[in-house]
Amino acid sequence: MPRGILAMIGMVMMMAGLAPPLAAQPAPRRDEFFWLGAINKASTVINSEEGLLDPALAPRIAAGLDAVLQAGNRPGGQRPNLVITFEPLLIEAAGVEATLLHAGRSSQDMLATVRAAMLRDGLLRLAGQLRRTTDSMLRVAERHAATVVPNYTNGVAAQPNSYGHYLLGHVAGLDRDAQRLREAYARLDLSPMGTTVLNGTSWPLNRDRMARYLGFPDKVDNAYDAAQIAATDLPVEIGAIATGIALHAGAYIADVMTQYAQPRPWILLEEGGGNTYVSSAMPQKRNPGLLNDARRQASTVVTLGMGRALQAHNIPPGMNDPKVTADNMALIAATVSLLERWDRILHALVLNPERALEELNSDWTASQEVADVLMRRYRLPFRVGHHFASEVVDHAKAHDIRPADFPYAEARRIYAETLRGMRLPEGELPMSEAEFHAALDPAAIIRNRATSGGPQPAEMARMLRAAGDRLTAQEGWIAERQARVDAALAALDGDFGRILARGR
Repeated sequence: MPRGILAMIGMVMMMAGLAPPLAAQPAPRRDEFFWLGAINKASTVINSEEGLLDPALAPRIAAGLDAVLQAGNRPGGQRPNLVITFEPLLIEAAGVEATLLHAGRSSQDMLATVRAAMLRDGLLRLAGQLRRTTDSMLRVAERHAATVVPNYTNGVAAQPNSYGHYLLGHVAGLDRDAQRLREAYARLDLSPMGTTVLNGTSWPLNRDRMARYLGFPDKVDNAYDAAQIAATDLPVEIGAIATGIALHAGAYIADVMTQYAQPRPWILLEEGGGNTYVSSAMPQKRNPGLLNDARRQASTVVTLGMGRALQAHNIPPGMNDPKVTADNMALIAATVSLLERWDRILHALVLNPERALEELNSDWTASQEVADVLMRRYRLPFRVGHHFASEVVDHAKAHDIRPADFPYAEARRIYAETLRGMRLPEGELPMSEAEFHAALDPAAIIRNRATSGGPQPAEMARMLRAAGDRLTAQEGWIAERQARVDAALAALDGDFGRILARGR
C-alpha cells in the first residue's frame, strides 16, 4: 500500500478514535466471501446494539462467524460466494441462532452490496492505473514539447505539430475517461443493504450505520432501485467507460503502428524486452509485438464492455444476467491490463526528431501557412491564398520539388495565374522570397502559433502544468476513497472484536 494512502488511513482512524496501523499489512482478498463476512459482522454489531438481536447471543454468533472467516482465509479454505452457501457454514459454527442475523435481509440486497463493494474496489484499481498511464504520457509530452513531427488526418500527412502537443490531446481524452470514472464511482458508492428484495422490510434496520461500516458514504435511496435497477445499469456504465478507454488506446496504437509500414519510420519501439520480435523467415523484420498485444487487449475490452449492455438488454428488472461479478470484474481487470500495456509502450518509444523533420520537409504539410500568411498580413481572401498554395503543391509534386527548394520565381508565376483564373485584378505576390520560405518551415509554424491550446511554448507550458495538476487531484481522490473504505472496515473489525472478546 502506498505510504500516502497508509498515512491517510491513519489520520481517518485517529479522527474516529481508533489506533492507526503500525505498518502496512497484506491486503485481505476482498472477494464475495470477504464482503459477506463484513455484512454479517456489521449485522452482529448493529443489531445487538439496537435491540434486533439478543446481546447475550451476540458473542457466540460472533465467534462462529469469526471461525468461518478464519477457516476461509486459510489455504484451501472454503470461501462460498453466495448467501445460501455461506449460511450453512455459519449455522454449523454457531448454531441455527446465527440466522437471527438474517432479520430483514435477503440474498438480493446482500449480493447487490457485495457486487457494489467489489466493483468499487475494482474502479479504484482502474483509476490508479489510468492515472499512472496518463502520467507516463505526460512525462513523454514534457520531453517532446518542442519535437516537431507530422500529424495525419484521413491517414495522410496533414500538418506539422509538436509531439508533446499531440500527446496532450490524448491526455485530454484520458482525463475525460477519469472524469467519467469518478462520476460512475459516485453512483456506485451507495449501500443497497437493508432494502431486502423489492420494497424493504418491517424490521427497523439502521441502513445508514450499515453503509458507514462498509465504507459507503450513503445508501441507495429507493429500495426497488437498489437490487433491481441500479445493479443492472451500473455495470453497463462501467462497460461504456472501459470501451472509451479502449477506443483511446486503439487510436494511439494505430498511429504508432502506421510507422511500422514505413521504410524509415520516425517513431518505433525500443527493440527487445518483449517490445518487438524477429520474423522466423525474414531477417530484416522487427515486428511490434507489444503494439499487437495492446491492440488485441483493446479489442478484448471493447468486447467485454459492449457485452455489459448486451446482457442487460431486453430482460425484466432484477434478472441476474448483467450482474455476474466474475464477468464485471473481468472487464475491469482487462481494462487495467490494457492500460498497463499502453504504459509499457510509452516507456518503450524511440523518437527520431531528425527523421520526423525530414518527412515534414519532404512533403508540403506546411502549405496552409502560406494561405494563412497571405490573409493575415496582406488581407488576401483565404480561398484565394488556399488556391494559390494548392497550385504550388500540385506543381511541386508533379516536378518532385521539396518545399525548401521551390523556386520563388515559379511561386510568383503561379500567383499571377491564380489571380487571372479567379478573375481578380493582376498583382504581384506580396510575400517576399524570405517570407514565402519561412512560411514553409515546420518548426517556425509551431513556434508562431497564437491559438489558445496550441503547440507554442507558452501554451505547452500552461497545458502541461494543468494536466499535472489534474493528475495530482486524481491521485488525492483515489487515496481519499481508498482510505475511507479501509478505515471503515478497520472500525468494523474493532467493534466486532469487542463483541468477540465478551465471549472469551
